[in-house]
Amino acid sequence: MQSPTDLSRRCAGALLLIFLTSATWGCSRESAELVVYSARNEQLIKPLFDRYQAERGVRIQFITDDAGPLIERLAAEGIHSPADVLITVDAGELWFAAERGLLRPMDPERLGANIPDQLRDPAHRWTGLSVRARTIVYATERVAPEELGTYQGLAEPQWRGRLCLRTSKKVYNQSLVAMLIAQHGEARTEEIVRGWVSNLATDVFSSDTLVMEAMAAGQCDVGIVNTYYFGRLLRDDPSLPLRLFWPDQADQGVHVNVSGAGVTAHAPHAEQAEAFIEWLTMPEAQAEFAAANLEYPANPAVAPDARVAAWGEFRASPMNVARAGELQADAVRLMDRAGYR
Repeated sequence: MQSPTDLSRRCAGALLLIFLTSATWGCSRESAELVVYSARNEQLIKPLFDRYQAERGVRIQFITDDAGPLIERLAAEGIHSPADVLITVDAGELWFAAERGLLRPMDPERLGANIPDQLRDPAHRWTGLSVRARTIVYATERVAPEELGTYQGLAEPQWRGRLCLRTSKKVYNQSLVAMLIAQHGEARTEEIVRGWVSNLATDVFSSDTLVMEAMAAGQCDVGIVNTYYFGRLLRDDPSLPLRLFWPDQADQGVHVNVSGAGVTAHAPHAEQAEAFIEWLTMPEAQAEFAAANLEYPANPAVAPDARVAAWGEFRASPMNVARAGELQADAVRLMDRAGYR
């Protein structure tokens, strides 16, 4: 039988072994693992995580959720957060996270070489990684493209009972209206939004896909959607009787938004996190990142997927997409006043 002294020595030895093993694992994690909080769907981002691990030997653990809960989680975790990177699908959400002190500045020279200034935070706390245009879609059997021109044009009487829109509760429409405020001012933008509401053919929809399905079914003739939703429907049904129209080409240009990323304020592996984001801005990763969701690469040196390029070229708004965040609260209040629900 073991004496109490022998037993104590054996237990102490076992505890020491566990401690040393844990310490070794922790050192390994320090050099070979990142934690990402992602609002981008798993099927769109995991292939890139796997590729990064294969190329750089860095394993990526990730959690996916909507941006709002992820941002609140980061805030609640504070200095104890395991997250190194936040990925969201809207510039306004990135701006909001940065303004709450949840993202840290990155080296502008590392990112500026690949991503234009207007697609990055002026304070260097986040960068766009892919671009989507929120543009006009029309029913080819009932609308000629010559009838279309601008976002504000959809508020004109000729579209009474012919317009379909997604709910104002979706951040994509909040960002669009925020950018219209930046362009036209609050008073004129409220007139535009009130005109849209007057021209609705039916109640607002919960998704861009439902907007276009209603148009294809003849419920309405024009709408406003993100380009990749159009791409998905067209991929499933090449005979889709809808087409995209690029508005404001003689003026401000098409409203664009980004999915993007930033290094978290308390990232355990900040340098590795920044290196990963920089990798995502490089040509090969950019092509894969954008094509996965039928978006446009944020890196202008990278050509879009052939299916996306087939929609034609357009001039995008030169305004910094951070304005979508700066004016988003104003946009929400404006839409509420205008009766856009």
